Amino acid sequence: MSLKARLKEQQILAMRAKDKVRLGTIRMLLAAIKQIEIDDKIELNDDGVMAVVIKSVKQRKDSITQFEKAKRIDLADIEKTELAILQEFLPQQLTSDEVKTLIEQAVTSSGANGMKDMGKVMGLLNKDTQGRADMGEVSALVRAALA
Repeated sequence: MSLKARLKEQQILAMRAKDKVRLGTIRMLLAAIKQIEIDDKIELNDDGVMAVVIKSVKQRKDSITQFEKAKRIDLADIEKTELAILQEFLPQQLTSDEVKTLIEQAVTSSGANGMKDMGKVMGLLNKDTQGRADMGEVSALVRAALA
């Protein structure tokens, strides 16, 4: 089952369960997907849908940080609830040890020997970690490995 079909199925289940928060979050995600499809005149595949989910997760994390800085815990809690729902549609997350192993393999296979080669390493890692790890954390770990 495609990711978009799974989202639509979960939308129906949320409607039946009268789960307003879950329904609203899934509708927001489906609307973002539909907007991209209309703007670009394409049908998004699972990778495209996953990119929208990842973007939404990143937006929620940023919002949580901003709301907590502003001491708006009520709004941060709403964002955390939406974040938990969105993360259900991401693939199984990598552990920190798995990420470190992937970084070591990428550094070795690319022949990277300094910060100037960070782009090569990140390019190799991108396909293995996309949606499965926080790319900001991966980037920091790559920086540390190349320094």
